[in-house]
Amino acid sequence: MRFSETELLGMVGAFLWPFLRIGALFFAMPIFSGHNVPLRVRTIVALGVTIVVMPTLPAVPGIDMFSMAGVLVGFQQLLIGALFGLILNVVFAAIIFGGQSVAYTMGLGFASLVDPQSGVQVPVISQFYLILATLLFLQMDGHLLAIQLIADSFRAVPVSPAGLTSEHLWATIRWSSRLFAAGVLMSMPIIAALLLINLGFGVASRSAPQLNIFSVGFPVSLLLGLILTWIGLPGVMALFGDFLDEGFDVIRQIQR
Repeated sequence: MRFSETELLGMVGAFLWPFLRIGALFFAMPIFSGHNVPLRVRTIVALGVTIVVMPTLPAVPGIDMFSMAGVLVGFQQLLIGALFGLILNVVFAAIIFGGQSVAYTMGLGFASLVDPQSGVQVPVISQFYLILATLLFLQMDGHLLAIQLIADSFRAVPVSPAGLTSEHLWATIRWSSRLFAAGVLMSMPIIAALLLINLGFGVASRSAPQLNIFSVGFPVSLLLGLILTWIGLPGVMALFGDFLDEGFDVIRQIQR
């Protein structure tokens, strides 16, 4: 069998454009974007997913890969996949922010671990929340839903030099401010309870100055903080699930 140069470039482009979009998702998506996941593994997973979803995708227009239009199309595919992964990263960053707020309030901010996903040091409470959130994300089949959304995006946002608009980007930026609101909601009950406990220690120290209340206040605050963290876990995970659903809704809105 003989193929012309145009036919070969068309077949390569039919695989390349979906691979760029799906590969950008896996390079920016939580869990897969961590430093503990080798680059080779992410590439192989992206290749496998692309091969599986290719038969279900609409026909890709014949665009010369080495032309200016081909460069724009490739950039658009990378941008779409990275944007979807960034939205999911914002959801995970919210629970890290909530864990940091709790850790600093209860006096456990000095205990830090290197987060394998981001490569920076975070308090152990944030790492604990992140591990549970990752397990919940996998249990909810969030990774499969992300793959489904990126496959559906080829119909809503087809392969073309146009791709995403500035309105899509600004809408995502505006929604990303929800990161701080969601993090505060996750940590506010524990912070409020610890604040009341510290106010009680302050009143007791003021009433009996001869007693060194603050010498026992730190271990008591730390112990009560750990207990409150354990009690508040269901609520924190429920808020994380709601914020995750909100993130998926933002991705669906981009596809409209």
